[in-house]
Amino acid sequence: MKRNRLLILAAASFFNVLCLLACAQEHVSNEKKLSITNAITQNTVLLNNQDATIPLTKLDKKNIASVSLSFAYSATFDSLANKYDKITSFSADSYKDSLNLNDLEDELKYFSTIIISVDDQNVSKEKYVNFINSISKSKEVIVAFFGNGNALKSLDALNSPLIWTAQNNADAAAVIPQYIFGGIPATNKLKNNLSGRYTAGSGFITTATRLKYTVPEDAGINSNNLKEIDAIAAEAISQKATPGLVVLVAKDGKVIFNKAYGNHTYDDNIPDKVTDIFDLASITKVTATTPSVMRLFEEQKLKLDTNIGAYIPKARTTPMNNIQVREVMLHQAGFIPYIPFHNYIKTGDYSRDSSAAFPTKVADNYFIKKGFFKDFMWPKMLNSPIKTRGQYVYSDISMYVMKDIVEHISEVPLNQYAYENFYKPLGMQTAGFLPRNRFKQDQIIPTENDTYFRKTLLVGFVHDQGAALAGGVSGHAGLFASSNDMAIFYQMLLNRGTYGGEEYFKTSTVDMFTSKQSNVSRRGLGFDRWDPDSTKHYPSNLASPQTYGHTGYTGTCVWVDPSRGLVYIFLSNRVNPTVTEKLSNLKIRGRIQDVVNKAIDDSRK
Repeated sequence: MKRNRLLILAAASFFNVLCLLACAQEHVSNEKKLSITNAITQNTVLLNNQDATIPLTKLDKKNIASVSLSFAYSATFDSLANKYDKITSFSADSYKDSLNLNDLEDELKYFSTIIISVDDQNVSKEKYVNFINSISKSKEVIVAFFGNGNALKSLDALNSPLIWTAQNNADAAAVIPQYIFGGIPATNKLKNNLSGRYTAGSGFITTATRLKYTVPEDAGINSNNLKEIDAIAAEAISQKATPGLVVLVAKDGKVIFNKAYGNHTYDDNIPDKVTDIFDLASITKVTATTPSVMRLFEEQKLKLDTNIGAYIPKARTTPMNNIQVREVMLHQAGFIPYIPFHNYIKTGDYSRDSSAAFPTKVADNYFIKKGFFKDFMWPKMLNSPIKTRGQYVYSDISMYVMKDIVEHISEVPLNQYAYENFYKPLGMQTAGFLPRNRFKQDQIIPTENDTYFRKTLLVGFVHDQGAALAGGVSGHAGLFASSNDMAIFYQMLLNRGTYGGEEYFKTSTVDMFTSKQSNVSRRGLGFDRWDPDSTKHYPSNLASPQTYGHTGYTGTCVWVDPSRGLVYIFLSNRVNPTVTEKLSNLKIRGRIQDVVNKAIDDSRK
């Protein structure tokens, strides 16, 4: 027994030594990466930006294509560009046998903005020069040029923005798109004359407007201090708390950690990817409904101290009539927590096939009868008893109500309003409701294997039963997104309303909704917050009093800590194959958050 214990201790010690060595190597490797990136940024120059095209703005008005003119690192270039907005890739090498690129130019007719990547070995080719000059007459063109600056003379006639780096490698290909979209500011001017047009002193200065994608060391954090995230993630998976998860950390506007762990389910070998789309559950409340309320509040179309009945005619003869919007947003309206609508479904209320009588798709092979929400669910909520008004009782009904108010005022469905006002202009590509209408199933993380209601594995259909019966679009659940989209949205909030050169909210609006607004709970308006009760350690032991965000029933959370410049995203499907409390019992989300908190705090010492 003693010998076995010694062997275990020796093995553990050996493992720790290996881990320390690996950590040290990663830190050294990241410092080297940062040094290389810094060398590139110190010598990158933005030219021809007299119209302030770069950094790009108004992404919702653009359709962007990336064209490689035999650029060897176009895959890396496009991968980074796609973090900012949807980019469609084209390559001139697909037209090798043609004397010109007229066919390529024809294929670009639906695109408004063309980003062209080319290096010093190819920039002087007549076919390429003619293509650049031709397409720039009718399109917004940006040229990313890699290599020897003396070759820039081939582009002397170009009036479109041109961003040049002397480096021609994968590292440079990962950096230059970040200039174009505002992840990295342009700060340099040409040191020498490179051509008749591009002379010493030329160059435009810009500011950072969007997220930068980099290593922890770029934010002053030692990678070693984040390694424990791997161990906690491994524990979550081995303890069957969740089959997989994604963690993203942004510090001071820099994404310094974005990693996927585990698989889609315990039964398959499909690994989680950082681009995968998760059911966000109640994070819908603060990423769709609450921002819509904030926008309408700013436009003075919605008043927090006006009663529900003023906005919802159907509520005027119900117990809800005199309750104020502010009470609803604080979960102090007295609503019961939720109504298990799926328990009320009878034979004849649903069908396995769609038809005019059963139009609403709830899951694969499950359609609810026409009018089920309008005729049964909504009246049942409106007439539900008001029992605890003035007290804090978290209720999903509150956000059904706010969705309806938003739609009455805006005159468009909530999913359309959130997409048009926030997700599309922010460059968020996956965020939205009803993901099966837009994405392949293998990009969407499965949630529960529902054996009691829908009798199927849920993939891309909202886990929440009420939201599903409402057609997948609800104020409290139904939103799906990837980690990067969440980072974009919550960086905008951390910036107190601005992102990508656009103002989405006034700073005062963000400050009001995200700060403590209740006398009886920790809540902001819509937003959850740090709990001052020190026994609860919510959302984590080291979270600061400024922390705001929300959790989701499916095993998700997003927390913003302005005091640390932090956006923390945790996405998982802990309800697969069935609901389990292990993720909460093991405090997986809070422990990872505290690894990050401690790493930031250590970097300040």
